[in-house]
Amino acid sequence: MPIDPTTARKLDLRLATEQSQSRLPSVAAGLVRHGELVWSGAVGTLSGRADGEPSSTDTQYRMGSITKTFVAVEVMRLRDEGRFELNDRIDSLLPETADAEFAAVTVAQLLSHSSGLQAETSGPWWERVEGGSWGDLLASRPTLRFRPGARFHYSNTGYAVLGELVGRLRGASWQEVVTANLLEPLGLSRTTTRPVAPSAPGWGVHPMADLLHVEPEHDAGAMAPAGQLWSTVEDLARWATFLAGDTAGLLEPATLEEMCLPLVVNDTPEQAWTGAHGLGWQVWNVDGARFAGHGGSMPGFLAGLRVNLATGDGFVLFANATSGMGPLGLDLLELLAAEPREVKPWHADAEQSAALELVGDWYWGTTGYDLRLAPDGHLLLGEPGKLRGTRLRPTETGWVGLDGYFEGEPLTVVRDADGRPGHLDLGSFRLSRTPYDPAADIPGDVHPDGWH
Repeated sequence: MPIDPTTARKLDLRLATEQSQSRLPSVAAGLVRHGELVWSGAVGTLSGRADGEPSSTDTQYRMGSITKTFVAVEVMRLRDEGRFELNDRIDSLLPETADAEFAAVTVAQLLSHSSGLQAETSGPWWERVEGGSWGDLLASRPTLRFRPGARFHYSNTGYAVLGELVGRLRGASWQEVVTANLLEPLGLSRTTTRPVAPSAPGWGVHPMADLLHVEPEHDAGAMAPAGQLWSTVEDLARWATFLAGDTAGLLEPATLEEMCLPLVVNDTPEQAWTGAHGLGWQVWNVDGARFAGHGGSMPGFLAGLRVNLATGDGFVLFANATSGMGPLGLDLLELLAAEPREVKPWHADAEQSAALELVGDWYWGTTGYDLRLAPDGHLLLGEPGKLRGTRLRPTETGWVGLDGYFEGEPLTVVRDADGRPGHLDLGSFRLSRTPYDPAADIPGDVHPDGWH
């Protein structure tokens, strides 16, 4: 469904306003919906001068820490192949780290920024100087700032370790691995580790004058997995649709969902928390709506990617300035939300008849739940998020809960002598067709006086 011209004009105006008021040399952005780029735009010039070359949605910008999401996806692909477990210590996979202070941190802790490893390198500001080798990084003796698992502490150094892990297990550099396994299959031909024209130069904008300062471009070496990749609006929009669920078979849906679970809260004292980290993805809770994605910044560049996990709507954006961009992405999404969504027609599904015998009223003690079938083949017990309501997906032996108290807990259908569902066993809780049904084998038995 195309964007209404009136909405497109509002989006163009919001982008132009951001470029002007935030004093950005150039800014480029795009919106995704239904798995495709539905709007995009670019404002400003690459030189920051009125007579310079205009930016476009095919202009490369440095994405900064969004690079980490590509590394994380490849780590999870390795996990899914059985190469390691998330709780494995890093020294079991990279033996040369055995003498390092961070030897005992796990893969999961590195992915979620809960390893406690120092945020930056011990040497000069790595984002502005030529990078060293993996051996150089280890020789600098990276240290722990916090006990592993104790709290959220963002660590660029941790992703240098994960980049080395990806390269070591694949037998190539992390860049070659990400290019072969993710970029090329997804058609991200304009996503590279160094700029390829047309590309934006990095600028620092003077905070109190309309002047520019050149920001350096370089190879970050061992730290490159933390923020080296360059991309365009079109390419990063495809990565946004990957996050929205169109993984092209490169990542299992269950693994993508696992990566987006909020594991470690980014807690700011005296403020309600809205941000967390999963396994490589940032996660946000905005008035109850769950978003995933990642921000990015390097000297001379700002970037953002965020997707509403329920609707699939998302934004991508770039600017070639060290700082200054406002809440552009969320404002663009708010304008997109006013557009009517495509309505999918209802149709019958004969396959649901196999579980039809389970639907209806069930009781846990005196609490009633209705059990119904969802269009995606799941069962819905009550209302997920309220009381102990949950979605349940089918397994080879029964069902398993997906939400709240019963997440991960198995549901087994216990049948009577006639083969009909007598009661349900949900994580040892018994649900019967009537409250304390004496025929349902209620734990603790049903009092002989029954209801009286």
